[in-house]
Amino acid sequence: MILGSIEAGGTKFVCAIGNENYQVKDQVTIPTTKPAETLQKVADYFKDAGVEAIGIASFGPIEVRKTAPNYGYITDTPKAGWSNTDFVGFLKKTVDVPMYFTTDVNGSAFGEYVMAQLANEDVDSLVYYTIGTGVGGGAINNSKLVGSAGHPEMGHVRVKRHPDDLDFAGICPFHQDCLEGLVSGPTFEARMNKKGQEVPLSDPVWDIMSYYVAQAALQVTLILRPDKIVFGGGVTSADFLQKVRRDFAELLNGYVHVPPLDQYITLPEISNNGSATVGDFALAKRMLRE
Repeated sequence: MILGSIEAGGTKFVCAIGNENYQVKDQVTIPTTKPAETLQKVADYFKDAGVEAIGIASFGPIEVRKTAPNYGYITDTPKAGWSNTDFVGFLKKTVDVPMYFTTDVNGSAFGEYVMAQLANEDVDSLVYYTIGTGVGGGAINNSKLVGSAGHPEMGHVRVKRHPDDLDFAGICPFHQDCLEGLVSGPTFEARMNKKGQEVPLSDPVWDIMSYYVAQAALQVTLILRPDKIVFGGGVTSADFLQKVRRDFAELLNGYVHVPPLDQYITLPEISNNGSATVGDFALAKRMLRE
């Protein structure tokens, strides 16, 4: 079985060819430029590769409802020039194979779920957050992606403001101080005129950020009751997650049972940002089986 993966990001597309065991056999990185130019390079990569199905995990927002007239499109994205791009339709002109189209975070969530299954972890449901240039989240429940009216937008939930952060307006162009507007990577520059990697973990801003991220973990814990919450992305680190676990425990206050926090709130199992690639292979494999 030859499977394809497209991890479509705002700065680059990572395309891979692999097998039913989720092993990468070949991989290429394509810069994200104009839609037609980028997608043509993607199509050319897969054209003669013999792939039987492709999983696509894309930046968004995207249309994932198969009954919608613009299914397979990137819709009203802030990525300049990419609004209303027929992603799936463009590729199918060259590579007419089954394609599973979902968000980048859904792809990562599914990859982490698959790895948990392979490791025989007792995980039937999982939530994945990425905290980087933006904030997004995807959820798996009983092997199915959550969201039928559309894909989740977990980065745009409201959170209670930290008392030491009331003067910061937030940077989300739609909601200002939603989760993304308060904890995404660019908020460091907005608050401090520094990049996040230049800010030591001892700086109080990390405690402000962990308070918000812990609220996100609390929300999905109480709404979805997942077996595991995974945090990826450039802002996340092992030391930062220690702060998140601390704040989560305080906010939860023992209200419901959760696993030990070092097992419940974790970094990705798959290294080198490879979660979406594994997830794409698994979703492509599922399409062939269905």
